[in-house]
Amino acid sequence: MAQSHLFSPLTLRNTTFRNRLWVSPMCQYSVDKHDGVATDWHLVHLGSMARGGAGVVMLEATAVVPEGRIAREDLGLWNDNQRDAMVRLVEVIHSHGAGAAVQLAHAGRKASVYRPWEPDRTGTVPEADGGWQTLAPSAIPFDGMSVPREMTIEDIDAVVEAFGLATRRAVEAGFDAVEIHAAHGYLVHQFLSPLSNTRTDSYGGSAENRARLLLRIIAAVRAEIGELPVSVRFSATDYADGGLTPDDVAVFAGWAGVAGADLIDVSTGGLVAGVSIPLSPGYQVPHAELIRRETGLCTAAVGLITDAAQAETIVSSGQADVVLVGREFLRNPHFALQAAAKLGERLSYSPPQYGRAPYEH
Repeated sequence: MAQSHLFSPLTLRNTTFRNRLWVSPMCQYSVDKHDGVATDWHLVHLGSMARGGAGVVMLEATAVVPEGRIAREDLGLWNDNQRDAMVRLVEVIHSHGAGAAVQLAHAGRKASVYRPWEPDRTGTVPEADGGWQTLAPSAIPFDGMSVPREMTIEDIDAVVEAFGLATRRAVEAGFDAVEIHAAHGYLVHQFLSPLSNTRTDSYGGSAENRARLLLRIIAAVRAEIGELPVSVRFSATDYADGGLTPDDVAVFAGWAGVAGADLIDVSTGGLVAGVSIPLSPGYQVPHAELIRRETGLCTAAVGLITDAAQAETIVSSGQADVVLVGREFLRNPHFALQAAAKLGERLSYSPPQYGRAPYEH
């Protein structure tokens, strides 16, 4: 059988990844010491997916500054201790043949919250309990959370610098690629959307102004990463009147490509609570296809993609260049190996130790 499109290599700039079925960044909220340093949980969690055949394993949203964490238990890359702990993660991912990427993030007004499995404690963590004052483009709170402080120009400059420094540490740790988180209602998305950005200075108002922070971050990341690939994750729609639309985000994505992005990772939502999201298998794929067509950039599709044939069709039909999978990899860290078997692929990197338990076609 001819090689599937899903399991064909992909080259971005000077880096080639073994296939196009990648692990989406998924928050683990497992840094119990609240110091941003990766733990054994991350080592086993990420290593198992690399061993399971993924083309790239992307670390969860990793904060570039302490106040950029979603929760106190998030990973960080704002100091060298955090960098040094990630060296081992990268080594393990590479030892199984997968690429290692990290998603760099700042949660903005959605920072300083409790872990999602603590239902008795919700909303913003108070400063007395280890929380902090959140920041945002405008002093508009996310539903159920505290009012953020509107960022000054100095605050914005500091965030841009922090993304650059975190990228430098990512390169030093051995990562093959970096993703900038500009989706799901976090800080960069907050600047992009007019629903959360009502500034009247050079970072608010027009689309060009609202994209200014993102483009500065891309430039800072590109200056540190050299010729390694850079991805940007966008939310293609806010699902709300007056918010971002797929056409708006296609324009932003085009600008991101000019600024130095190589891959556009297309998700949706997260900015506004209580919206209606039309969940169905592959419901976000059409947005990835639109952005790919409008910009000519490589795109990644994500969202309720759980089946090998479904993922293969997305790539073979030209809807996206990469399929990012989250929950299915949580359920089955060897999802990539299973998908390959279903597509009739014989992978040279299938672990021989597991050869006595082959997946059926």
